[in-house]
Amino acid sequence: MAPTSEILTAERILEATEEVLRRHGPAKATVVDVARALGVSHGSVYRHFRTKAALREAVTKRWLDRTSGELAGIVAADRDPEARLRDWLATLFAAKRRKAGEDPELFATYIVLTDENGAAVGEHIADLTSQLTRIVQAGVETGDFAATDPEATARAVFQATGRFHDPCYAREWEEPGAEADFASVVDLLVRGLRP
Repeated sequence: MAPTSEILTAERILEATEEVLRRHGPAKATVVDVARALGVSHGSVYRHFRTKAALREAVTKRWLDRTSGELAGIVAADRDPEARLRDWLATLFAAKRRKAGEDPELFATYIVLTDENGAAVGEHIADLTSQLTRIVQAGVETGDFAATDPEATARAVFQATGRFHDPCYAREWEEPGAEADFASVVDLLVRGLRP
């Protein structure tokens, strides 16, 4: 148990929730379990997160935001748009593979939680496509890409690469040939974006 003398923050609660979810899974994890792991009353947890659903949504958002944050640096980099697009897509694929491969129990838990939290997932997808839109727009501005509607183009790129980031395809990510398939899809998309 964590010492109760530490200040209870939303971040500490989310960290503890992640551990509880890892141990018990989403069906059995409770707010009482989270409070017990922190050495506080469940009322203390509820002061930060009004409901169990709000806590689960916050931990889901935190998990999704880790990927968005990693990708944001690529979008902001001072590099040519094609290199940024390739790196962004490769980093997204690598991040999803890492999450699925390094902690399969927690990944499975988050699949359940993302199904419950459509709003958090929708915001995540909107953030990712917004990042892609900025890369495509930069490519249009430099003349590297031909896209009359960068936002629609970004959505198309995101959808076309779904096999490499949508969790429903996680079992395929470690199959032989997955890397080659990914490279082929990215090459095809980049060729299609060029003027």
